[in-house]
Amino acid sequence: MTMNLPNRITLLRVILIPAFLVIFFAAPFHNVVNQWFALILFVAAAVTDAFDGHYARKYNLVTNFGKLMDPLADKLLVCSVLVAFTSVGLVPAWAVILLIGREFYVSGLRQLALERSLVLAATKIAKFKTIAQITLIVYILLPPPFDWFIFSIITWILIIATILLSIASAADYTIKNIQIFTPPEKE
Repeated sequence: MTMNLPNRITLLRVILIPAFLVIFFAAPFHNVVNQWFALILFVAAAVTDAFDGHYARKYNLVTNFGKLMDPLADKLLVCSVLVAFTSVGLVPAWAVILLIGREFYVSGLRQLALERSLVLAATKIAKFKTIAQITLIVYILLPPPFDWFIFSIITWILIIATILLSIASAADYTIKNIQIFTPPEKE
């Protein structure tokens, strides 16, 4: 199998995950240089998501590999960063468990839908959820230019917003695709 450009971009996103983690955990994270470098790596990885999908659709380079790896790379990126945040106390574990749980749930729904030859396209709420997750991560990675208390309050607002959008997204997928829970009709 030859790797086309969109698939290479997706693989780059996967490769940037361990690079991010090495920078994030190397030396104290409160080192501003490490923080900025980790932020740049995360943003670069997140931006590749827009490029690979757009390029694949524009030039008709959509592949089964891309269909599998693109959403997997997205989930690996966000979940890896959130787990890293949990390990150093930046985000509570229960919040990350809820966010990762939603990802597993929607992946399960997609699998059920595939068994019925249905494809669950990303919903608007799911896109807002992704924006909220990326905003949360970028905000936490930015060196706080002000009082730690204010930083913490804004972080909590972003965590709660991300959780609420994740729950709303899961509910939206469920309601719009309730038919996948009923047994298929026998012919």
